[in-house]
Amino acid sequence: MIELSVIVPTYNELGNIAELIGRVRECLKGTEWEIIFVDDDSPDGTADRVRDFARQDTRVRCIQRVGRRGLASACVEGMLSSSAPRVAVMDADLQHDERLLRPMLDELRDGEAQIIVGSRYAAGGGLGDWSPLRASMSRWATRLSRIVLKADLKDPMSGFFMIDHGVMVKCVKAGVSGIGFKILLDLFASSPEPLRFKELPYEFRARHAGESKLDTTVAWEFGLMLLDRLFGRVVPVRFIAFSLVGAFGILVHLAVLTLAYRRVGLSFVVAQSLATVVAMTSNFWLNNLLTYRDMRLRGWRWIRGWISFAIACSVGALANVGIAAYLFERNTFWVASAIAGILVGAVWNYAVTAVYTWRKPRRS
Repeated sequence: MIELSVIVPTYNELGNIAELIGRVRECLKGTEWEIIFVDDDSPDGTADRVRDFARQDTRVRCIQRVGRRGLASACVEGMLSSSAPRVAVMDADLQHDERLLRPMLDELRDGEAQIIVGSRYAAGGGLGDWSPLRASMSRWATRLSRIVLKADLKDPMSGFFMIDHGVMVKCVKAGVSGIGFKILLDLFASSPEPLRFKELPYEFRARHAGESKLDTTVAWEFGLMLLDRLFGRVVPVRFIAFSLVGAFGILVHLAVLTLAYRRVGLSFVVAQSLATVVAMTSNFWLNNLLTYRDMRLRGWRWIRGWISFAIACSVGALANVGIAAYLFERNTFWVASAIAGILVGAVWNYAVTAVYTWRKPRRS
């Protein structure tokens, strides 16, 4: 019987697979374990590398996801695929100290805690060679996470933990969002009752091979996850993101209009048309990059998506103006009429583009 499943989400981690498997084998001797790599269709051949090892060792498994991405959702999918009574989550880049897996397992066996967290902020832990800026950002994220956190956890942003399988399932069923990259915070925030936990310190290490996946969208996804925890039961978090991008699009529109009309000297109609196309393209690009990052369009699908987005938003603009004019003609205050029109247009644009622009590809 497998006692422990180690879940490892991957994207372009080809150079780390062999070393990680070797280290896990060494530190979990005497324990029935398996390691499940959940790969988001890495172009560097990570999934094929994992399957090479799986053919030699049945304790190695590969889940290759096609057409969807996201670290948190990959962790959830991997944990749910396990039949072991305990599951651990760790990164593939060897920044997490695999030697902590044994103490984590011993603590869970005792039964006092339901989840054991590898902590960089507990006494004895550390951030390694992080730059002052990255360390500061991590601390700020930790403070912000307390808005939704249901526990006095020192390192809620940790990506290294071990949890009882049954407890994990309850958290997932209670409404884990699966947004972003911090599944631990999501589990604590989703749990129907406070989790009994213990933190074990470890020193964060330098990446073994490959490049860091941290980029400017990480902060955006973290913010969306917090918004989803706060308002997700009332308003879909994608709609919130879609609306934020739309608000930025207004600024883009005004900036282009001002430049083209006041500085370049184009006629108002031409300048307005140009500003509309630029703002629409900006909105599509940002939504594709951020709001629908897990279903990002590329190549020809990007062009086709832009066309469908432009058509949908054009109809949405007509609905916006039509509703606002209708209400205004019936003596509704002009500000209220405008807001109503904006809301109708925004809901239309979101609903239609979600179905036709970023629809998931059909599989035969």
